[in-house]
Amino acid sequence: MSGRELTLLTEGRVGLLGRIPAGSNATFLAELTCGDDSAWAVYKPETGERPLADFNPGLYRRERAAYLLSEALGWGIVPPTVVRADAPLGVGSLQWFIEGDLREHYFTLHANSPETHHALAQIALFDYVANNADRKSGHVLRGTDGHVWGIDHGLCFSAVFKLRTVIWDFAGDPIPDARLADIGPLATAVPDEVAALLDGAEVAALQRRVRRIMLEGVLPTDHTGMRYPWPLV
Repeated sequence: MSGRELTLLTEGRVGLLGRIPAGSNATFLAELTCGDDSAWAVYKPETGERPLADFNPGLYRRERAAYLLSEALGWGIVPPTVVRADAPLGVGSLQWFIEGDLREHYFTLHANSPETHHALAQIALFDYVANNADRKSGHVLRGTDGHVWGIDHGLCFSAVFKLRTVIWDFAGDPIPDARLADIGPLATAVPDEVAALLDGAEVAALQRRVRRIMLEGVLPTDHTGMRYPWPLV
């Protein structure tokens, strides 16, 4: 996270610009202002979360945990994300807004932009490690600088295996040694900042997933054909 992003996300005044439609939970476009500087962010307050039977309230913590995990791996998949208690609708996550072509998403990138495949396969591995239950195509963005991002990680890190994703085109592909080296330490120790946002069973499950995929050495395969989110985009 750059100094500017950190300052705006952690210290900037948060003003609501409007609600972002189509999500299950209340999500808002916010303007962050600090002095003469400003930027946009995506705000997800706990008060806007729809109750779920399989996830406890506080999905915003999982948004933050996904960012911290991505940073610990050095992968830069998740946009900078913080937790703010002083936001207009109460405690929630604030994530740096990614500017890009909203017509692009996973399906279009995979079909039309082979130069992104390396990054897309990396997101597939990240989603397995984080146990992402909701990787829709629209949750993959390409920024104006060409960087590929993954967003919307509120349904991650369950202790029960819940992987649901549209990224199955790389199933069974060997995982590069460098990526295995990145995730290997998680098999024995999850970063404290990540673990503090999860419960003990979730941390232990993350470690088991890493140990399993380290042994297999390939990206996961869906043998059931059922591990897709809905809607797909």
